[in-house]
Amino acid sequence: MQTGADGRVGINFTDGSSFNLSSNARMVLDHYVYEPAGKSNATLFNLARGTFTFVAGGVAKTGDMKVDTPVATLGIRGTTPHVEISDDGSVKISTLIEEGKSKLLKKPPTSAAPEPDRTSNRRLNICRGC
Repeated sequence: MQTGADGRVGINFTDGSSFNLSSNARMVLDHYVYEPAGKSNATLFNLARGTFTFVAGGVAKTGDMKVDTPVATLGIRGTTPHVEISDDGSVKISTLIEEGKSKLLKKPPTSAAPEPDRTSNRRLNICRGC
């Protein structure tokens, strides 16, 4: 799949994975096997150029999800990676984390105010170096 200068695309897979490609991006889905009760679930994405963000679904939790870039192959086990591949082939990888899901981001509760309910207002933060 390739997007143009004004293009963007979002892909939702049957295992619950979501993949977003920015403009001028190129991705190849080399392999995708998912059966909810299966033991041989596997995915291989090949990212060549552009910016990609994805949320890992069932394959990452029950099988073998891999993302190939020009500099490394990532093994995904349930994280939300953000990958930027420049035209010169350099790659930047960061991990998005859901607010409230990381012990590093949690603030200690105060006795004056209860913790807000964030189930309907989910935000993602970029965690660099996690």
